[in-house]
Amino acid sequence: MGGFFAAALKEDCVFDLFFGTDYHSHLGTRRAGMVVFGKDGMNRAIHNIENSPFRTKFGSEVNEMHGNLGIGCISDYEPQPLIVRSHHGTYAITTVGRINNKDELTDKVMARRGVHFQEMSSGEINATELVAALINEKDNLIEGIRYAQEVIDGSMTFLLLTHQGVYCARDRLGRTPLVIGRKEEGYCASFESFAYLNIGYRDYRELGPGEICLMTPEGVHVLVDPGRKMRICTFLWVYYGYPASSYEGVSVEAMRCRCGHNLARRDQLTREHIDNVAGVPDSGTAHAVGYANESGVPFSRPFIKYTPTWPRSFMPTIQTKRDLIAKMKLIPVHELIDGRRLLLIDDSIVRGTQLRETTEFLYRSGAKEVHVRPACPPILFGCKYIGFSRSTSDMELIGRRVIQELEGGAVDRAVLDDYANPDSDRYHQMLERMREQMNFTSLRFNRLDDLIDSVGIGRERLCTYCWDGKE
Repeated sequence: MGGFFAAALKEDCVFDLFFGTDYHSHLGTRRAGMVVFGKDGMNRAIHNIENSPFRTKFGSEVNEMHGNLGIGCISDYEPQPLIVRSHHGTYAITTVGRINNKDELTDKVMARRGVHFQEMSSGEINATELVAALINEKDNLIEGIRYAQEVIDGSMTFLLLTHQGVYCARDRLGRTPLVIGRKEEGYCASFESFAYLNIGYRDYRELGPGEICLMTPEGVHVLVDPGRKMRICTFLWVYYGYPASSYEGVSVEAMRCRCGHNLARRDQLTREHIDNVAGVPDSGTAHAVGYANESGVPFSRPFIKYTPTWPRSFMPTIQTKRDLIAKMKLIPVHELIDGRRLLLIDDSIVRGTQLRETTEFLYRSGAKEVHVRPACPPILFGCKYIGFSRSTSDMELIGRRVIQELEGGAVDRAVLDDYANPDSDRYHQMLERMREQMNFTSLRFNRLDDLIDSVGIGRERLCTYCWDGKE
């Protein structure tokens, strides 16, 4: 995953580019970069941000880089933006998405003589470099952009900087967002809609699925009209999105509050059953507020997230390190835990490790009961469109491991569909086994129909693959 920002102004854009990109720091922790185009051509800076935030690493570039066109990104994996020289001229490119058929496409491109790729330290090909190579297969940029989106299995939204302006291309099915902001001096393009508000822009419009535009200081010119079919990722509202953001006109914070409301309405727990409702910081908080407001059970913060040195939600790529830091971030407030019957809401359960440790931590701190209500259904299929989880196999998902235990081995799709059905016996057996393994007092997941109702967008326009396996 990752995020990006672009600016096209009648004046120098570096200040806006710096802060607009920085506002995407919650989406990645590995690499970050900026490219600007000015009178001296392209100027690029890329830094590792694993141990320092974006502003610390790029602070000097604000005074050293100059230009009126620019793109920037926060990446959770590959270094970018990249500067590419081709028959299209020199351009810079940054991407957000996932390529499932990377090896196949790489082999196809390399079949042409003279084409080669640089390997990253992991030994893999930089996905953004591959996208550029696909674009270069065609005679012009528009054909190249459309070709890349058509042949990629997965999703791909990207920004492409040229001397003419910034080409903005949203994924063919709109799985990730791309929104345009406007002010008197020009325009910006952003993954997150809130990223430009404090630097003087106002909402202009969102690009539709597959839409391609050229953004210049004078305007935004549509080059390819949006498609009719959309499958935007529902997990953006559940977890990924920053609370102040919105997608397709739906506020992240408001959606999460409605989600908690629906959880409570379905649950019907009262103060006779639980003493307090709490959310796992940060993404579980609004869900918990919605639950508390609907149920009448007081909201509390029995642990506080330590943010001065760990301000971002993402963590190291090594799972053992992630688990340790997740534990270190949460500081207990014993007065709000000791002897209490707590209902705890987290955005989701993926592997289950962190939430199990959080529950044990609450018991050690004196909690009498810990009831758990994830804000989304059990995740049974690893994401193959934006890669929100670092799972390399579906069997890393606790839901799939429990299913394998219950069935005594691998299962076919029909059986998985039955486990995904919240009204089936198998579904309830799965939840009970998960509850036992994670030592919860009780466990109930949000239903998919209630989750979709919380978003307020038709199910046919939402991607729900990670929960029901439907593409």
